[in-house]
Amino acid sequence: MKILVVLPRFPYPLEKGDKLRAYHQILELSKRHEIHLFAVSHSKVTPEQRAALEPYCKTISVVTPTRFTSWFNILRNYFRSKSLQMGYWDSARARRTVKELAKQIQPDVVYNQMVRTVPFVARLPFPKVMDFQDSLSLNTERRMEQSKGLWRSILHYEFKMLRSTEYNAFKIFDALTIISEVDSEAIPHKKNGEIHLVPNGVDFDYFDPRNVSLPDTQYSIVFTGNMSYAPNVDAACFLVKEVMPLVWEYCPYATVLIAGADPKPAVRALASKAQKPEKVTVSGRMPDIREAYVASQVFVAPMRIGSGLQNKLLEAMAMQKPCVTTSLANAALGATSGDQLFVGDSKEELAHWICLLLGTEDVRTRIAQEGYRFVRERYSWPAAVQPLENIFNNLLAKNQHI
Repeated sequence: MKILVVLPRFPYPLEKGDKLRAYHQILELSKRHEIHLFAVSHSKVTPEQRAALEPYCKTISVVTPTRFTSWFNILRNYFRSKSLQMGYWDSARARRTVKELAKQIQPDVVYNQMVRTVPFVARLPFPKVMDFQDSLSLNTERRMEQSKGLWRSILHYEFKMLRSTEYNAFKIFDALTIISEVDSEAIPHKKNGEIHLVPNGVDFDYFDPRNVSLPDTQYSIVFTGNMSYAPNVDAACFLVKEVMPLVWEYCPYATVLIAGADPKPAVRALASKAQKPEKVTVSGRMPDIREAYVASQVFVAPMRIGSGLQNKLLEAMAMQKPCVTTSLANAALGATSGDQLFVGDSKEELAHWICLLLGTEDVRTRIAQEGYRFVRERYSWPAAVQPLENIFNNLLAKNQHI
C-alpha cells in the first residue's frame, strides 16, 4: 500500500508529542507499506534530521514557510473567521506541493496529522484519514480557563474556530482517529460519525534503564517535557512554586530537575541561583532524556491544562520510575491510583504522594514495578499502530470492491 503522510512538523527530533507519534507510526507502517512523507517545518530541516526518516520513507518533501507568510495567513484567517494556528501552518506552496505529490504518487490513502493540515488535503481525490491526535479545541479551552485579558479573548476565538473545524472534519475524511476516549468525547461527533481510538506507545528497547549510565548528579524529583509548551510551563511553575514548598517542609533536602527543550523565561526563572546544592535545576535540552529519568527517584507530572496522552508518563513508567500525576493527565492513561501510580489534583495531595514515595523505598519499588508492568502490557508501538493499519486496509479493500 502507498501511504502519503502529511504532517504539520517534521517528525524529528522527538522533542514533541506529535513528532514522537508520527515518527513511530511511520516506522511501524514502513515495515509493510510504502511511505511518502510531506511535512511543514518552520525551521530548516538538517541533513541529520532527514537521515533519521530516510530508512522508512521512499520520498521526503518539506516546505518551510517564511515568517511573513505565517503571520500574513494568521491575519487572513482572523478576517475569514478561521483558526489562527491553521493559518500559521498554511501556505499556498504547501497546498500546491501536497497536490502535486498526490498526483504523482497516486496514494492508496492519504494520512494527515492534526486539523492544522486540513487545508493541504481537503480536496484530494483519494481516501483520506486524519489523526486528530488529541482535541485541540479541548486543549485551547483549558488554556483559556487559566488565562486572563486579551490572551483569554484570543484563546476563546481560537477555541470556537477549532471546534468548528473538528466538527467539519467528518464531512471531509473517510476515517478519523484520536489518542484517547477523553479527547474523543470532547469532539461533538455522536451524530456525525465514529472516531477510532489509536493510542500512543513507548519504545521499550530505548527507554530501558539498563541501557543508560547513572549520571553523577542525582535528584529527588524530575519533570520532563518541551518547556516552551504552555501546559508544561504551567506544570513546572505549579510544581516548584506551590507543591515543592509543602514537600520541603518534610523533605528539606529534596531536589528537582526540570528537563526539556526550549525552556521559557518563566521556567528558567525557577532554577535555584544561590543555593548549594541547587534545590531546583533547569537543564534545558538534554542529549539523552533518559538520563533525566535514571538520575531521579520520582517522576512528577502535575498537569493542570492540556489534552491527549502524556508521553512523558509512558517514558517514565517504562524507565521504571514511580510516578505522581493529576486526574487530567491520568484520564487518557487509564492507570489506577495507588496501584500503578499516584494521582492528586491539589498541591497538598501531590505533595503527600511525593513525600510518601521519597520516604518509603518499598512503596517506590512497588509503584515502579506495577507501573512498568501496566505500560508494557498496554502501550507497545506495534500494538498501538495496528488499529491505524486496520483502518487503512479496510479503506483499501472497500475501494477495490467498488
